[in-house]
Amino acid sequence: MSLKVLLNFKLNWLFICASLWLFALPIQAKYVVAVVGKTKNDSFYQQAFKGCEQFAKQHLDFECIYDGPKDFQDIRTQVLVITDLVRRNNISGLLIATTDSNYLVERALKKLKDNNIPVITFDSDLLEDDQQYRLAYVGTNNFDYGVALGNELKKFTDKEINQVCIQSGHSTTPNLNKRIEGVRYALSGQKDKRLTGENGWSEFDRCPLYSLGKREVSLGQLDKLLNIENPPLFLAVAGFAQFNPNYAKVIAKQKQRIASKEVVIVSADTEQMQLEVLKQGLSSANIGQNPFEMGRLSAELMYQYLTKGERPAKSHYYLDFHYCQQSNAGTCTVNH
Repeated sequence: MSLKVLLNFKLNWLFICASLWLFALPIQAKYVVAVVGKTKNDSFYQQAFKGCEQFAKQHLDFECIYDGPKDFQDIRTQVLVITDLVRRNNISGLLIATTDSNYLVERALKKLKDNNIPVITFDSDLLEDDQQYRLAYVGTNNFDYGVALGNELKKFTDKEINQVCIQSGHSTTPNLNKRIEGVRYALSGQKDKRLTGENGWSEFDRCPLYSLGKREVSLGQLDKLLNIENPPLFLAVAGFAQFNPNYAKVIAKQKQRIASKEVVIVSADTEQMQLEVLKQGLSSANIGQNPFEMGRLSAELMYQYLTKGERPAKSHYYLDFHYCQQSNAGTCTVNH
C-alpha cells in the first residue's frame, strides 16, 4: 500500500471517528425552562416536573429543569431560586407556583419581563393586578376546589351546629386563600369573612392554622387539635400534615373516632402517601388535583410561545379534580 493511500485511509478513518463522536454527544436544548414549586421536596411539584419532562421527551430542543425552596413555603427563597436559575442556567422561560404574588412580582417577575423571559403560573396564580407578568395560569380553579372541599366536609356531620378548623400554608398564598374563600362559601353562603354561625357553621377560635407548609408544624397542629375535648371538624386546603411520614403513626390513635365521625379529617390533594393513609382509615376524604397535567400543559403552552411566538389562547386553563374515599383510594387517581 502506497504512502498516499495509507494517509488517505487514516484521514478517512479519523473523519469517521470524529463524526461518530460528534453524533454521540448529547443534543444541547435550545430552550431551557425551569419548573419552580412552592417547595422542592413536595411530590405534587415533582409530578408537575414529570409532566414537563414528558412533553420535553417529544421535543429535543426543549429541556425542563426543577428547583424551589427546599423544605417549606418561603417567599424569599423562592425569589432567590429564580434569580439563581436566570444567572446560572440562562433559562428561556419559567413555570412557577406562586407563594406571595406581590413579593414575587417586585423581586423577580418584573426583571424577567424586562429581560423577555416569559412566565406561566401553575397551581397558584398571581393576584389579578399582577397577572400582566405572566402569559397564562394552568391548574385548578381554586375557589371551586374550596367549594368542593367544603361540600365534602358537610357529608360527615348531621349536626345543626358545627365548628370547623381550616388549615393552610402561607397566609399570603393566592391559591390557598381562594380555597379558604370557597370553603366558607360552601358552608355559609358567604366567602369574605370568618364563619361566625352562618348556616350553623363557625370557625374554631384558633383557626385558620398557618403552617408555612412545614410538615412537622402541620402535623403537630392537627394532633393538638384532635386531642382537645370535642374537636372541630378539620379541613386542610393543602396536604401538608399528610405529607409528613409520621402522619400514620401519630393519627393511628384516632382511627376509631374517624370511623365513627367523632373526628373528621378532609384534606386537599391525593398524593400517594395520602392515599395510603386514606386506605387505612386515617383520613375521612381527600380531593385531588392533576399536577402532572399542570406541568405538561404549561410546558406545551410555553413551547408554542418560545418557538412560534404564539401567546396562550386563554388567560386561565382550569383542570379537573377528583374525589377519593377509603373505598376507592386505590383507583381514584394515578400518581406519576
